[in-house]
Amino acid sequence: MTIDALTSPTLKHLRARWWNDDFTEFLAETLRPRPGNRILDVGCGEGTAELRLGRLHVSQIRLVGIDLAIERVAVARQQTVAHNQRVGFAAADARRLPFRAGVFDSTYCVAVLQHLGDVDAAVGECARVTAAGGRVLAVEPDNQARYFYASTPSGAAASDASARFFGALAAARGDVIDAAVGPRLPTLFVRHGIEPIEVRLFPVSRTRLGAPPADLWSRRRDSVAHAIEQTPAEAVRELGREYLGRLAAYEAEAGQAGSAFVEIQNTMLFATVGQKTE
Repeated sequence: MTIDALTSPTLKHLRARWWNDDFTEFLAETLRPRPGNRILDVGCGEGTAELRLGRLHVSQIRLVGIDLAIERVAVARQQTVAHNQRVGFAAADARRLPFRAGVFDSTYCVAVLQHLGDVDAAVGECARVTAAGGRVLAVEPDNQARYFYASTPSGAAASDASARFFGALAAARGDVIDAAVGPRLPTLFVRHGIEPIEVRLFPVSRTRLGAPPADLWSRRRDSVAHAIEQTPAEAVRELGREYLGRLAAYEAEAGQAGSAFVEIQNTMLFATVGQKTE
């Protein structure tokens, strides 16, 4: 599983990198796919879940995925077709799902709600489209509780600069991020007629021992530079340039530390399983 708080303040767009076989098994165990079932993936991204579930070879299940980004839906469709999987995809908003009430046997979303301005509406829609007795699964982090440690002083300074830059960038874009949605999911479920059954925790972590390779620093710089280019706000660009300076100092200190260097990152995914009561 891979994360990097120095290139993203959340797990957004990292779905394929931390998804592993254990998580696929948990998903299948939770959703309980049976022949003839209709299963909805809210925020399917590029089709990671559909490809993984397709490998389980459950006959006659109908997988459907929606995502707000048309380009991601197109990639998901191409990938599943390439693997001879029949999956329905559509570009749609999680807060206004284009389906009839009770049409799905199971509904799930992974690392999606944290990026929505109206999480309550999205959970309500997941409940609405799920049949009575069906399963609802939401997997989200608590990004406020992300852990970052570096053995050099400049690491903490780079991490702080990263938080300032990405926070200002999100504000300039008008992004609304519910950073701590993960542990709040059971309460949201109950509000919409979903009985919580289980909350399972999945750690997402990365430890680096010894000075990181040059390509890691290059990827970090490129990510920040690209973000700077995407904002018209000079104040945000200035924070980005300050962050790049902190990142350069961190790279230099890490190189000097050599084998004594360590960097540890960790966050936690809260997987809440519920059952639609009526």
